[in-house]
Amino acid sequence: MPTDLAELSSISTTLDQLARRVGAMGDRARETKEEDVASELFAVERALAGAQRRLARMVGRSS
Repeated sequence: MPTDLAELSSISTTLDQLARRVGAMGDRARETKEEDVASELFAVERALAGAQRRLARMVGRSS
């Protein structure tokens, strides 16, 4: 299962990067007064961050 843990760790890192990028997009949308877009982007950011945390916990428990 070490290969699976490495892949899960990589996916976790990718999710973290995606969450940061989407959050930055949400910040820009808020700055341009696109509140509806910003709200949706922040919801996506939270979902990605939650998925990343769950994967990180799985990897931490298994390593």
